[in-house]
Amino acid sequence: MTVPTAPAAQIAGYDALGQAELVRRGEVTAAELVDWAIERIDRVNPTLNAVVTPLYEAARADAARSRPGPFAAPFAGVPFLVKDLAMDVEGAPFTAGSRFLRGYVSDHDSELVRRHRRAGLVIVGKTNTPEFGTVGTCEPLRHGPTRNPWDPGRSTSGSSGGSAAAVAAGLVPMAHANDLAGSIRYPASACGLFGLKPTRARTPKGPDFGDVAGGWACEHAITRSVRDSAALLDATAGAAPGDPYPAPPPARRFLDEVGADPGRLRIAFSPRTADGSPPHPDCLAALDDAARLCEELGHELVEAQPPALAATGDAVQKVLSAVLAWTVLMWERRFGREVAEGDLEPLNAAYLRSGRHLPAAEYLAAVQTLQAHARKVAQFFQGDDDDVQGRADPAPGLRTAGFDAWLTPTLSTPPAPIGEITSTEQDPLRAARNGARTHAFPAVLANLTGNPAMSVPLWWNADGLPIGVHFLGRFGDEATLLRLAGQLEQARPWAARRPRLHA
Repeated sequence: MTVPTAPAAQIAGYDALGQAELVRRGEVTAAELVDWAIERIDRVNPTLNAVVTPLYEAARADAARSRPGPFAAPFAGVPFLVKDLAMDVEGAPFTAGSRFLRGYVSDHDSELVRRHRRAGLVIVGKTNTPEFGTVGTCEPLRHGPTRNPWDPGRSTSGSSGGSAAAVAAGLVPMAHANDLAGSIRYPASACGLFGLKPTRARTPKGPDFGDVAGGWACEHAITRSVRDSAALLDATAGAAPGDPYPAPPPARRFLDEVGADPGRLRIAFSPRTADGSPPHPDCLAALDDAARLCEELGHELVEAQPPALAATGDAVQKVLSAVLAWTVLMWERRFGREVAEGDLEPLNAAYLRSGRHLPAAEYLAAVQTLQAHARKVAQFFQGDDDDVQGRADPAPGLRTAGFDAWLTPTLSTPPAPIGEITSTEQDPLRAARNGARTHAFPAVLANLTGNPAMSVPLWWNADGLPIGVHFLGRFGDEATLLRLAGQLEQARPWAARRPRLHA
């Protein structure tokens, strides 16, 4: 491992807006930022395995064209990584972590990537992901496991594990991520970062997709600071022409919400997992700590939770199986060849068999079931007492219905050991079964409702592993979550914490 130069190591401590400000003031150039990021990747990535496709030549060319100055784009010259799933980068291999996609190179930029470029970001590579993003770890057979910078023997969770590891290790200040069932928030928790899943349709998925899984999938990023997440959302939000539906427009810039007073929020919290299994004591400790901190900041905490998601588990699994079957069918048609034995990992081969035998009517019935559940969750936030489980009696003088957010642990165990959430030919469902123990809190609820949600890094256990907490917000209301996140970040700063493996 080479010794880092002083500027490369020093710059790794800045968030994305901080790096952009250095370029804007002329203290560093975009070319220097990119070269230092490349140095960090080359030095740390052989151990980390977060970046699977370096794009150094194109990045240096883009940096040379960057225009600094007081009116530059918000992230002018800042190095950035794109997750190798769902989003195309023109001229770059697209693998989705799968051997089936061998040899495929993107011939266009996705609309979101275009917006990344217009915001001034310089794409230096693509990050690792589990095959088609279907499991909560980042250990694809095609690329091998990404290792958690806090403990290289642990998983980053998934599916945006490569992006999370790269940001936590200081390779780049933020990285693209996407989320169909928790894939931004789970790795943010496992890697000690901030992870916001925006409202459904807040960011575009075109030109290849209108929505995915009835709107479950969402695109955004994993960041070190709350302000970077907000500023990037300002730069990328908004429907593209032809999108099936838009998100509710924000009242003002998302960045303006960070640092704004959230007022006194009414926050529900629950230690109960979706299936009733007990979470790890560290996760309960993180929840207790976050609840106390919120109370110290003046918020009202009420033990309550939305209607139980466990009863909809069969419907969720049908949707996920259908998504995998649709994904494979899309690539089969694009390649003009059918998937062959050995092209897919055991778990996805099992999902494919299930999804291909799922009648269309059964899929639509599952969607109907989940949309009905989403309406019950909306009532929980609006204040229908009939749909609130386990609510304690409120204190005198406080309003008795409705919530601004729902707080739980993000994960139900600390980050799992490498190899635990994987499958074998003999036991293809092992990854799903073992992953369920770590992902027992219902992060997927935010996907099926479309509500914004975030994982916030407030607590580390005795082994030095981050244990995030999760806030589910009201539909269209990223503003409240960002105000709360900014308040928590100020009260309990996390950016200065450094994992064992850091550039």
